Amino acid sequence: MRSSEEAKDYYAILGSAEDASQDEIERLYKRLAIRHHPDRGGDPEYMKAINEAYGVLGNEAARRAYDASRNRADEAPISITPPLSLPSSLLPDTLLGRLLGALFILCGGLLFLFLIRIYYIRFMWPIFLLAVLIVILGVSKLHNVMIFARNDLPSSHVLRHHIWIQEFAFWSTMGLSAYAIILLLTAM
Repeated sequence: MRSSEEAKDYYAILGSAEDASQDEIERLYKRLAIRHHPDRGGDPEYMKAINEAYGVLGNEAARRAYDASRNRADEAPISITPPLSLPSSLLPDTLLGRLLGALFILCGGLLFLFLIRIYYIRFMWPIFLLAVLIVILGVSKLHNVMIFARNDLPSSHVLRHHIWIQEFAFWSTMGLSAYAIILLLTAM
């Protein structure tokens, strides 16, 4: 059966229940065909849909195959998570979960960066650049965690009103950390 046929709900088109008998489906089809026939001013496209639905539901074997394909579609997973994303139960959308996720990315990028630097060969500069980009992504995630934490504070909290102090402290800490990492990398 084609995927376009599987997506259509033939029972809804005919207005019948899924456990309707063949006689009832035929009766509903005839009633709709009389009412919506193009010779009587009906819509030709809707009449094609009615004929297609009856062609499937009016034939016992085709109806069984259609019902089986609908049951398979109902059992299919509704949403598929990308393979590289962490399960939401592992890192929930809380401050701690976001912080752990950001630290995981940052520490993984730093480890990758140091491993590349230790085993550095001239042609490995694209991988070194990738490690630097992962570290930058981790820093960006940490910045988003800081913004998330600030937005969770009550509106009357002092830190909510002095955003520039938080930004200055964050970026100066990141700058000093980057300088320390550069010193470590050049010392190797």
